[in-house]
Formats: sequence, C-alpha cells, structure tokens
Amino acid sequence: MSFQILGTGSALPACRKTNDDLSQLVDTSDEWIVTRTGIRERRILTTETVTQIAVAAAKNALENSGITAADLDFIICPTLAGDYMTPSLACVVQMELGASCPAVDVNGACSGFLYGLDYAEGVFARGKAKYVLVLAAERLSRILDWTDRSTCVLFGDAAAAVVLGEGDALRFLEVTAKGNLCLASPLGNGSCPYTEPDTRKPGLLMKSREVYTFAVGSIASGIEKAAAATGIAPEETDYFFLHQANLRIIETARKKLGLPQEKFPVNIEKYGNTSAVSIPLLLDEWNRAGRLHPGQHLVMCAFGAGLTTGTAAIDWTK
Repeated sequence: MSFQILGTGSALPACRKTNDDLSQLVDTSDEWIVTRTGIRERRILTTETVTQIAVAAAKNALENSGITAADLDFIICPTLAGDYMTPSLACVVQMELGASCPAVDVNGACSGFLYGLDYAEGVFARGKAKYVLVLAAERLSRILDWTDRSTCVLFGDAAAAVVLGEGDALRFLEVTAKGNLCLASPLGNGSCPYTEPDTRKPGLLMKSREVYTFAVGSIASGIEKAAAATGIAPEETDYFFLHQANLRIIETARKKLGLPQEKFPVNIEKYGNTSAVSIPLLLDEWNRAGRLHPGQHLVMCAFGAGLTTGTAAIDWTK
C-alpha cells in the first residue's frame, strides 16, 4: 500500500512583479531575463505571511479532496523556512487548520516536494496514516540579495499542497543527495558577542553553470530510472511535471530525451522558480483546468540545493 493524490490546492501572494519592475532595481531587462530563463513575472510576499498562503493552499487542497483537517493523520511541509525558526511551519499550519496530527518541516530545497512524498510513503507503509497533507510553501524573496541581478530575477513566493490517501497509484519514488555548496544561502551568526563576524556575502550564492549541468543530467537520469522501474517508457508517459527553475534547463533535458514539448507542462513564465512549490503548483493548475484524467501516467522530477534530486512516477486517479 502506497498512496494516491486525492486533491490539490495552491495560493499566491497578491503582489506581482514583472521583469520591467525588476529592471528598476538592477541592471537587467525583460528581454535579458526571458531569453535566459523563460520568466516574465513572479509573486512576492509583501503584506502576507508564509503561514497565510500556506494555510490557504492547504484549505484549497482539503476542499478539492473532500477531506477535512480533522481527518489528517500527518502534515509534512517542504520549505526552506516558515515565519519562525521554531515552531515549524507544519506545526503552525496544523494549529491554524484545527488539525490534531503530527506535523514536521522538510528542507530538501527545490526537491523538497519529492522528499515530502518520500516521507509520506514511509508513513503509509508503516500503516500510520490514512490521509497525509504534503504542503510546500516558500518565501524566497526573503533570502535574496536584491542587488544581484543573476539571482534576484529568478525566484518567486508561493504555496501549494496535495492531499494523499491510501492507494497504489505510486509506481516509483527516489530521492538523492550529493553534498555540494554550489547553491547555498548562508545563515548569519546573529548578535552573539563571542562569535567571529560572518564575512560571507548574504543572499543566495549560485554557481550557475555547475547547477545547470547537474540539473539537466539529474532530470534525464531520473526519468530514465522511472521508466526502467515501472516498465513505462518515456514515450508512453502522458506528462512530465518538472521543477520550474529555468526554461532552458527543461528544454535541454527534453531534447536530450527526444520527447515532444507537449508532454512538458510549464508555468515558469508566471511564477519564476518557487523552489519546492513549483511542482505541486503546476499540478494544481492542471488539475483545476481539467487537464488531468484518471489513468494518466505522470512523472515528477526536481533538483535543488544540497545537491538534491527527486523523481516520482504516479498514476493520476482523481
């Protein structure tokens, strides 16, 4: 017994910032950003909190699934950080929803949603849950250096969730990690008088070429592993829901696999890179648009800081 997806939900900040808006902050342009990333705009948390959009996404997913918060047996929140160092975002969401189940955060960076699914699979396998909420929420705008045009144009804030129930829809799931600091956001020392000053540059530090090479390779490898494990060839797979980090990465991986563009849904142009949120956000969009139907075979694949990866193959049952 593994799980199936019973419902999806998402929530976005009200503030929308276009590439032209960002060109007022740093030396960039709409053309520069679009040609290199495929991003045209992103959402930024201003007056809202991470908790608020996370709770909204959770409520939307619960409503879509027909499950109440009281029914939940576990809440797993893939996130880089909630509104508090402690308690976890998962615990704060549990409180706001009125649930009474265990709750925990997972930091797998942009692969966090797949890590969350992996943890959920273990909970189901141990017979400790009937319903699990996997809720990704990110406020990447908080950790960026907004004077660095190479990174501040890439990311956005959002929240998205899936409600999982008992079932046999999951066919393959693998997560990996390979320790590397080519993509990192240093944590400062605070005001401790006994600690040497932290001289590291604040913000998100990224070696773009190294990340690009890793991302393309991990997508191709993950999809090939899923095909080998399930016996379902990439050509027979209905859709590939990839981490929305960069349109060039998605297109390069797609061409490397020799697959048609229509099998690779994208929404990066509207939201930028939302880290762990990107795959469930795209799933929710397609679910609510009526583009997903029972019996379709989906492969989800992500990569992120760590360096981490995650790949899952699942049949859509909703």
